[in-house]
Amino acid sequence: MSSPVKLGMLAWNQYSDWPALFEAGKRVDRLGFDTLWTWDHLYPIVGDWQGPIFEGWLTVAAWAQATERVRLGLMVGANTFRNPALVAKMATTLDHQSGGRAILGIGGAWFEREHEAFGIPDWGPVGERLDRLDESVMLLRRLLDGERFSHTGRFYTLTDALCEPRPIQPHLPILVGGSGPRKTLRTTALRADAWNTSGTVDEVRAKVGILEGHCADVGRNPDEIERTISFPIVIRDTADDAQEAYTSSLERNGTDNMGDVPIILGSPELVAERLRPYVELGFRTVIVRLPSPYDPQTIERMSEVGELLADA
Repeated sequence: MSSPVKLGMLAWNQYSDWPALFEAGKRVDRLGFDTLWTWDHLYPIVGDWQGPIFEGWLTVAAWAQATERVRLGLMVGANTFRNPALVAKMATTLDHQSGGRAILGIGGAWFEREHEAFGIPDWGPVGERLDRLDESVMLLRRLLDGERFSHTGRFYTLTDALCEPRPIQPHLPILVGGSGPRKTLRTTALRADAWNTSGTVDEVRAKVGILEGHCADVGRNPDEIERTISFPIVIRDTADDAQEAYTSSLERNGTDNMGDVPIILGSPELVAERLRPYVELGFRTVIVRLPSPYDPQTIERMSEVGELLADA
């Protein structure tokens, strides 16, 4: 799979069995995908929240041992779940498990029900959670880069903190997920190596403009931040066949929709046509969101989409 556009898969870890989820990760590695992701949630976020879901960090750790080249991470980690010093250790361990293929995905967290159910503290107003995210990402970068330091901040206190061993990668990348215009995109401009978003072309164009404005304010070249975008995608030769497969996957997950994002269904040519405007906006990583049972035809035919986008 050679293309200036990188391809990834976000495998939903809900409403699945472990063998299917594990095999999906191995399949995309065999097929040459660039990145492999799963959620960091404790309850399903699509369909009935009482359904089954596997834990995210342990899922990517298992994939790390069973794959050879694909890069791995959470899309995205819930910052409120863990202290950033612990997350730095976990990401470093994943980097060693995978031979230097870890990406640290992180976001402010949004699903209040799972926090309440599991007694996870630090749930507050959205602005406070995003301030917490900003402080956390700053600490993560310093720890991953090998600093030894103490810190007393608004949300976190570290005393003579050190993350050893260092990651295998000289600069383990941090991806920030989210599009909050005032805080999340400013954190991205200040501190992130990559950014993930979704939406219509007009919505995403506006987000890009805001991010570039923050980059100008903080003196950052926006080209230093990898732009990644993700959509539910189903590939078939005809739109009707794609719709049928899509409907079947919805039923499997006990829902009638995949959320408030564009759904891309159809032939590789149609999928590439829908994605091309995002590539022209600078998004060089396209991630397909796949629920169980991880449609093998879509996985296998994403390479055709990558080839069609090669001239974008």
